[in-house]
Amino acid sequence: MSRTPQEVFADHANRLGTGDLDLISRNYTEDAVLLTPESTLTGREGVRRGIGALLARLPDADWQLNPRFAGDVLLLRWSATTDTHEVTDGVDTFVFRDGLISAQTVHYTLIPRTA
Repeated sequence: MSRTPQEVFADHANRLGTGDLDLISRNYTEDAVLLTPESTLTGREGVRRGIGALLARLPDADWQLNPRFAGDVLLLRWSATTDTHEVTDGVDTFVFRDGLISAQTVHYTLIPRTA
């Protein structure tokens, strides 16, 4: 039985908290596409590289997620704060297929925090 987009995203959010890129990438199809303003990454290896870069920029972040679902598509508005940086304008889209994420776009602005 295939998971719903809501179930996949809830699991994805939990896995992000682990920082385990292999575990995170298992929520993506083998032919997944991850689009960023800088690159197009493909497959689970591309997902590991793209999400790894995000997590490296925002280590131990406090995440605020605001998902909005429409069928097999999700618009995610998000923010994140670390000791040194923050993101206040994060926007991702997800497309789900057969209980996994088949496509994702990522856009955010990394801002240094001032004391």
